[in-house]
Amino acid sequence: MSARTPLPVHLHWRSVLLVFVGGAIGTTVRYLLSAAVPTVGGVPLITLVINVTGAFVLGWLLEALALRGPDAGRRRDLRLFAGTGILGGYTTYSSFAVDTDGLFVANAPVSGIGYAAATIVIGALASVAGIAAAAAIARRGGARR
Repeated sequence: MSARTPLPVHLHWRSVLLVFVGGAIGTTVRYLLSAAVPTVGGVPLITLVINVTGAFVLGWLLEALALRGPDAGRRRDLRLFAGTGILGGYTTYSSFAVDTDGLFVANAPVSGIGYAAATIVIGALASVAGIAAAAAIARRGGARR
C-alpha cells in the first residue's frame, strides 16, 4: 500500500467553488460600477478606482490573514473566497489593458501612458498601504491585550 499524496488546494472542489462564487460577486460589483460611472474626459477613471481599492483591500486582507497564522482552514477559505474570488473578480487587468489601448487608439498617447503609469504606481502604493494598515491594526489589537 502506498500513501496518497494530498491534492493541491486548486484541485479541491471546495476551493474551486469558493473562488467561483467569490469571483461571481466581485465581477458583478465591478460591472455595476463600470456601467454606472461615466468616463472623465475620455479616461475611464472607474477602472483605476476599482484596481486601486482592490489592491488596498487585497494587501490588507493578505497581511491580516498572515498575521493570524498559517494559510489553513478558515484563513485559507477566506483568502480563496475574498482574495482570489471577490477581489480577483473585482479588480481587472483586462479592462485596464483595453482602456489603456483605447486611449492610444483615440490618439491620446499621453493620457494612455499617464493612465497606465498611475494605475501601476498608485495600485502598488495602495497595496503597501493596505499591508501597513493591517499591520497597524494588529499592533493596536496586540497592545490592548
